[in-house]
Amino acid sequence: MEVACPIQFRVLDLPQCPNRRFYHFHEEPRFSSFTILRSHKRASCKHPFFSTSHITSQSSLLGNPKKQRNVLRVSCFPKVEFFGPRFCNKLNLQNKLPRDVIVRSEITAAGSAGDGYSLPELKMEAKVRGVCFYAVTSFAAIFLFMLMLVGHPSVLMFDRYQRKFHYFVAKVWATLTVTPFFKIEYEGLENLPPPNTPAVYVSNHQSFLDIYTLLTLGRSFKFISKTGVFLFPVIGWAMFLLGVIPLKRMDSRSQMDCLKQCIDLIKKGASVFFFPEGTRSKDGKLGAFKDVQKGAFSIAAKTNAPVVPITLIGTGQIMPAGREGMVNLGSVKVVIHKPIDGKDADMLCKEARNTIASVLIQA
Repeated sequence: MEVACPIQFRVLDLPQCPNRRFYHFHEEPRFSSFTILRSHKRASCKHPFFSTSHITSQSSLLGNPKKQRNVLRVSCFPKVEFFGPRFCNKLNLQNKLPRDVIVRSEITAAGSAGDGYSLPELKMEAKVRGVCFYAVTSFAAIFLFMLMLVGHPSVLMFDRYQRKFHYFVAKVWATLTVTPFFKIEYEGLENLPPPNTPAVYVSNHQSFLDIYTLLTLGRSFKFISKTGVFLFPVIGWAMFLLGVIPLKRMDSRSQMDCLKQCIDLIKKGASVFFFPEGTRSKDGKLGAFKDVQKGAFSIAAKTNAPVVPITLIGTGQIMPAGREGMVNLGSVKVVIHKPIDGKDADMLCKEARNTIASVLIQA
């Protein structure tokens, strides 16, 4: 059996086996990646064996060249050739190949090599989906913003604080945007307080898609957002109509005004929403709650409003932080936990964080 493919190598040393190295290289779309384990013939190094499976989506072939006979040998030259256990090339016949090479292939498809995709192809597809995503959300936002603008005078007259009409339009906008690209699974919807009950909602923050996902819940909670976002055309203007609370992160006076405004909104029947981490997580793990964002629990303690923890799973994989131009395939799960009551801000903070983290660890 002979297979030819262009390769690119990257060497990784194994600390427990100094004479062995891993070579990573990529080839044509049939396989997404290979790992080549190189060892000198006379080197003595024990390495665990891995079972071989060509049925699962990732098959492995690793072993010791002295003990494992059923391996694939590779000549590392511009034309790469794969040989069975009983074959060798001319250099092997002349004993000029100084080391054995063993190959582990990683197939990224659902079971067969022909179903794999190369990394550049996957990135291109994600970028195309990203362009389509922003096209859909922009097109929907323009028309729905006009609807919000027309209804804004009535909202200010009859529903200045909750602004249910605007949030209904925002729910429609978010649903139209995300439906073509990923599905959202909800768990614990029964734990949501009644629409007219003020509450403090808190959640982990993984992606730009978190806002879209939360708006599909249909609750009229006021987000906290950086002042610069309000300058964005259409989206920033819509946030102003929704009553989103502006915040200058490095301005202590702005932070105090934000907390006072949140307390005032809760007393008048509205709800507020906080991302206690303060920024998006790059690895999907729950970060530390920042002091400024801990104000959410002080607000809940002072106003006797319940704290509603929400865990978002999957948004960071679909649109990772820092890669907002890409939309990967995947699904999102929203877990609404039972409300937490109390008058101790520290206790509320600790309990809410543990509740959100417990689901993230299981995921």
